[in-house]
Amino acid sequence: MAVSVEDFAPAYIGEDVDDVVILGGGLAGLFCALKLSPRPVTVITNAPIGQGASSAWAQGGIAAAISEQDSVERHRDDTLAAGCGICEPKIVEQMTREGTDRVHDLLSYGVPFDQDLEGRLQLSREAAHSESRVVRVRGDMAGRAIMDALISEVRKTPSIRVLEGYLGESFLGEGRYVTGVLVRKRGGITRLAFPAKAVVLASGGVGHLYGLTTNPPEANGHGLAMAARAGAVIADAEFVQFHPTALDVGKDPTPLATEALRGEGALLVNGAGERFMEGVHPDLELAPRDIVARAIYREIQAGRGAFLDCRETIGAKFKEEFPTVYRAAMGAGIDPEKDLIPVAPAEHYHMGGVLTDANGRTSLDGLWAAGEVASTGAHGANRLASNSLLEAVVFAARIAEDIQGLMPTPRSAFWNTMDDAPGLPSQRNVEEREAISTLRTTLSRNVGVLRDAAGLKTALADIAGAESICVRQSIRNMMITGRIIAASALKRQESRGGHFRNDFPEANPAMARRSYTTLKDVDAIVAEALETA
Repeated sequence: MAVSVEDFAPAYIGEDVDDVVILGGGLAGLFCALKLSPRPVTVITNAPIGQGASSAWAQGGIAAAISEQDSVERHRDDTLAAGCGICEPKIVEQMTREGTDRVHDLLSYGVPFDQDLEGRLQLSREAAHSESRVVRVRGDMAGRAIMDALISEVRKTPSIRVLEGYLGESFLGEGRYVTGVLVRKRGGITRLAFPAKAVVLASGGVGHLYGLTTNPPEANGHGLAMAARAGAVIADAEFVQFHPTALDVGKDPTPLATEALRGEGALLVNGAGERFMEGVHPDLELAPRDIVARAIYREIQAGRGAFLDCRETIGAKFKEEFPTVYRAAMGAGIDPEKDLIPVAPAEHYHMGGVLTDANGRTSLDGLWAAGEVASTGAHGANRLASNSLLEAVVFAARIAEDIQGLMPTPRSAFWNTMDDAPGLPSQRNVEEREAISTLRTTLSRNVGVLRDAAGLKTALADIAGAESICVRQSIRNMMITGRIIAASALKRQESRGGHFRNDFPEANPAMARRSYTTLKDVDAIVAEALETA
């Protein structure tokens, strides 16, 4: 069995150097740990393993060119088209080519993908895919089923030690080398330091920095900030994907109405019953996510509302084929077999993140990154539906292979400078909660589906004010990531994919390239913006 925190003393661990430390217990982290077996691995996760992972909430499934009617080349081309000109073609080629093998890995771990009576994988189609290539579990339960299978495998793998309930705060470092991780007990002040020969950052995305998101609270950008503070290059931070059809029922996080519903024929209508995607895009409801999200957002802003109509196309099959969405809707008093489902765009996925190469290596030696926290170049400006789980497993496997081929020389680790107060007065706690609320509100309002210079400068000013009252490094990390996203959005003066500027509504061919930044660069952008705000 994997070893839990109760199996060793919960104090400063500095005498021994761990072989590999993985920060994050989502799909990328667990898959990497299993691929590294039997090499010793410590997995550190914020919430109980699997519970705080966005992977578990993924409804659609995993995209892979498996059917005889499909091809790697078609999957590659669909991905490149969705990425709006800034994907890394070699990365996309690699990811789509290795997809089938990774799906079979998941099958070997016990993932119960839907199959027909002859044992062939059943495939569904989602937006911007030219073929049905999304492997699912009971319609909308793929993420949960994949995570359950991997957690079971991890718990019975002796080489994997699991530390649950600890939040990453900083990297230990020596020059350009990352030599370990400093973590804090969730909800407390106990810290542990884990010196390591190799560190894999798999801490997830940034969803909970936004007021409306489909992501769990643990997706709060702390890993990206940790890497930026250590000097890592951050790529494409301005590109945030908003899922068009989150259930607009006042919940936080907001339940997701999977894209597969539209793949099965569900329509988007406004309060007057008008099918508003007509005239917006030839693919109608199955247009790329950014286009659908903006169309829905504009209907809501105009006061007409936006609704998913599943009554005729899915109807009585809804409960059986989409049980997760069905439960969420019914819990909000909406019967999707008979009622229109109110929807709104919600932060769903961050295409940007810590820059990595084809093997998951970051710009810092000793640090790899995988999953949503990483920016491989596979998604470009707009991720193709169900490519997130694919990217996570493909690059987690490549990281494991890369680390297996290395025998890093252990280095002495030192504590990064930390100025947190040992305790936190209740008043300061209240102020930090208010700071988080300010951050989430300003990002949703000013760095959301539609953006402009004035709003982005307002966001940077709001974040600066909120950050000034934060004491805990874990909270400051959230502010830092919000600042990076807003500053990167201000710098890109065009519209492309998930990044849409009302003041620069067209794509600029000269900017058809990825963006790269460091925290030093961001600080300079912020300083200039605040002077001219």
